[in-house]
Amino acid sequence: MMTMNLSVAIITFNEENNIQACIESVQDVADEIVVVDSFSTDRTEEICGGFPKVSFHKNPFDGHVQQKNVAIEKCGGDWILSVDADERVTPELRDSIMEFLRSSPSKEIAGAKFPRLTIHMNREIRHCGWYPNARYRLFRRGRAHWGGENPHDKLLLDGSGVMLKGDLLHYSFDDLAHQVQTINSFSSIAALTRFNKGRCFRLWRLLFKPVSKFVEIYLVKRGFLDGLHGVIIAVSSSYSSFLKEAKLFELDQVGADKPSNLPDRYRKLRK
Repeated sequence: MMTMNLSVAIITFNEENNIQACIESVQDVADEIVVVDSFSTDRTEEICGGFPKVSFHKNPFDGHVQQKNVAIEKCGGDWILSVDADERVTPELRDSIMEFLRSSPSKEIAGAKFPRLTIHMNREIRHCGWYPNARYRLFRRGRAHWGGENPHDKLLLDGSGVMLKGDLLHYSFDDLAHQVQTINSFSSIAALTRFNKGRCFRLWRLLFKPVSKFVEIYLVKRGFLDGLHGVIIAVSSSYSSFLKEAKLFELDQVGADKPSNLPDRYRKLRK
């Protein structure tokens, strides 16, 4: 038996195509699974209701960072594993987590990280800066919180961490069209977040950051080794950089209230 209990925290919104496989991948290692949902309109809640370990909560979405912090606050385990609905814990990673918890880690160790392997367009992406992309996701309750810049959240540990074996699989996009849709959405959130933090538009960033991003992904991070997938990822990453700067121009110079593809809960906090 495990010497310390484990909560798994997941946030959702219309994840009926992902949530079952996600929960199934963690249910053997979890003592409880906490799902915080942003009022889904699909079968997400119904699917979660079929798992006895799941406690389902509804909370208005105020950003990825904020929602993930709400989820971990609802967890009661000594340790918390935070995963996204489009992620899966592999058997090797599950065994590593169980072995780690059974070892009764010293109090100095606040968390553990492990590689994340993204599956995109039916291929494992092992370059482009997408792998191993190790991230802290397992942590002691009260010894970590989510920070970073929405929508790109980051877990911040209060203490030291260790590395575990095994991959966390990430099914980030359904297809290329979904990737383009996500880039449009995330670039709007990022631009508005940066504007609200006081960043102003700069022409040099609009002109040079997309070019430098392509060079970074395709050459420095060896995206060329992922074949045509690497080309597509490098170009799309460059396009994402361009959109963030162009939308910041729209907010800062043109005077737009917010990118039009964002719901009303997103708004300018300064003029």
